Amino acid sequence: MTHVEDELISQPECWIRAASEAAGYAEVLPAAGERVAIVGCGTSYFMAQAAAALREDAGQGETDAFAASEFPYGRGYDRVVALTRSGTTTEVLDLLGRLKGRTRTTAITADPDTPVKTAADEVAVLDFADERSVVQTRFATTALTLLRAHLGLHPDTAVTDARTALAEPLPEGLVECAQFAFLGRGWTVGLANEAGLKMREAALAWAEAYPAMEYRHGPISVTTSGTATWMFGDAPDGLAEQVRGTGALWIAGALDPLAELVRAQRLAVAVAASHGLDPDSPRHLTRSVILAR
Repeated sequence: MTHVEDELISQPECWIRAASEAAGYAEVLPAAGERVAIVGCGTSYFMAQAAAALREDAGQGETDAFAASEFPYGRGYDRVVALTRSGTTTEVLDLLGRLKGRTRTTAITADPDTPVKTAADEVAVLDFADERSVVQTRFATTALTLLRAHLGLHPDTAVTDARTALAEPLPEGLVECAQFAFLGRGWTVGLANEAGLKMREAALAWAEAYPAMEYRHGPISVTTSGTATWMFGDAPDGLAEQVRGTGALWIAGALDPLAELVRAQRLAVAVAASHGLDPDSPRHLTRSVILAR
């Protein structure tokens, strides 16, 4: 079993623990009414997108998501939350350094014994969700679970659905597809983006992601037999039928959307295996991007 397989199957237990610890981090996570930005790089950026949409939709306050390298320093925020598994990513540390003394910052990390411990004003530690694999799975979903629980939006069904996602076989014909499109709405757009990234990282697959309503505005033109189109959450009316009409395989998201991401992680590993690839050693990638000065 690869590291990434071992880590992705541990997610239900990680989510249970994160949800139980959320109350203990209430003082360092965004309070209702704060104007907040959530930042990250790669997978963490896509989790930031999901968390920001969840928080704002819940009426907790204006919430934006940015890649750490694209943060708009001219804007004012009450708090900036940085998601960083390693605590060493150059862009995140640079951002936290520039905000020191100006804006309150919180880092959610798997390893506090790194520069992020002093770079951020406050730290939430999910060391039990740390990973050996380059490809992120459990840290990303556990960090998002912490934020969902903090918002009161972590449903009891999420863990049950994650176990279902791990136990049930993948849909017939899915692994054999040559193209993958992941769709979301609201907070699940970030999850769709992350599913596409997992396919590219682990399986070197052609994978894209879009807001579901945008799929008709061009991307559907390349959809054909051999394409899998996977919906995270409820689909817009008529979209499933339109996609099926192209000859593509339509995958409906019947589980909690975060559990659907677990299924997509499994798909990435399965496609990698079918191509003889090692998902623990993705091409041109390292566990953390640390740039030379």
